[in-house]
Amino acid sequence: MSNKIIKIALLDMYKGEPNQGMRCIIDVVNRFSPVISFEIFDVRVKCELPDIKEFDIYISTGGPGNPLIGDGNWDVKYYAFIDTLNKWNSENAVKKHVLFICHSFQMACLHFGLATVTRRNDTSFGVMTIHKTKEGVTDPLFEGLADPFYAIDSRDYQVVQPKLSVFAKKGAKIISLEKIRDHVQYERAIMAVRFTDYFVGTQFHPEADPISFVSHLRNKQAKEKIRAMKGKRKFRNMLEDLLDDDKIYRTNETLIPNFLRTAINDLMKTKKMLSN
Repeated sequence: MSNKIIKIALLDMYKGEPNQGMRCIIDVVNRFSPVISFEIFDVRVKCELPDIKEFDIYISTGGPGNPLIGDGNWDVKYYAFIDTLNKWNSENAVKKHVLFICHSFQMACLHFGLATVTRRNDTSFGVMTIHKTKEGVTDPLFEGLADPFYAIDSRDYQVVQPKLSVFAKKGAKIISLEKIRDHVQYERAIMAVRFTDYFVGTQFHPEADPISFVSHLRNKQAKEKIRAMKGKRKFRNMLEDLLDDDKIYRTNETLIPNFLRTAINDLMKTKKMLSN
């Protein structure tokens, strides 16, 4: 394989459970072929993690379960792997770029000590509005997205109570928050964080496309659960949002591609400079 090809490691955090997320991520990644190649690593079932010398970009997926609890094996190795990537970036000119999604995002926030991860009072699921913060308005991850923009949200846990002194010390930034809910007293959850120039994460699912959501609704039990959770009117509105080109389609076509373009451009530029 040519050394000019940029290699992406997809860290599968789905614990062997059926999902649409990996299909969606692969679909987005394949848009950058033949510049890139990718390989999947089953983190939670097989405890697989890549050799960081062999890969340039990492996408760590969402997944089921409690982000606060691992089995004492894969989770310990996963956190050590994140630290190794971070250390690499502090010591090397050619950086490793990482995108954390949902479950992985919660684990990263916990690991870096940036905030508290708690169980929600109820499940958040469906098409949600995501609001950029002041820092998020200029973050390259969100370039081309409106404010607010729309994304698929699916979580029983949330990242809240940011430790601002830790954010400041690490140079991390909150770049988006969940929608404002005037009718409840709950704190707005953090929806995206710029951990470093090269590490970024989202609570929502930027990879999701309408096909993945409709596929989920083919499960009658899941469909009835969502309808009962939201009510008929909100459920119908959610289906309409799925078909709106400026909502889920736009996020799917924009956010991960932004991440990949930024990473690829940085890698190609740095490698070219070092080869001169």
